[in-house]
Amino acid sequence: MSARCLVQGTAQGDGLKLDDPLSFWGGFDSASGKVIDRFHPQHGACLSGTILFMERGRGSSSGASVLAEAIRLGTAPAALVLLDEDAIITTGALVAQMLYGIDCPVVAIRDKAEWQKLSALPRLLVKAGADEVVVTPQP
Repeated sequence: MSARCLVQGTAQGDGLKLDDPLSFWGGFDSASGKVIDRFHPQHGACLSGTILFMERGRGSSSGASVLAEAIRLGTAPAALVLLDEDAIITTGALVAQMLYGIDCPVVAIRDKAEWQKLSALPRLLVKAGADEVVVTPQP
């Protein structure tokens, strides 16, 4: 798999693919873990503990602080699997890792067909290391 680790860590959870990019600032509630952007196709969906597939993030750099807070609260996705590298999402996960010692791996998969295939799996394990990224199905 052609992938890049943006934030190291290991996580497993149910897969959830967002149909559109999401802004964590104003589009996500860190207290509940739910999508609150009323115009987003998955409005009301709970992202907590999921392996979240998004093509990319959307919006304000303040989203990094919202993601970091959700990670601290335990309401964030367990891991994020992106198509495009996203500095805001990466920053939020890195800040939570450094301040709170909580991992939320973030990876970017370079091949859209591979990303689509993985995003259709019901449960996944993500292992993101400096030298290797592994995303595999789980029972």
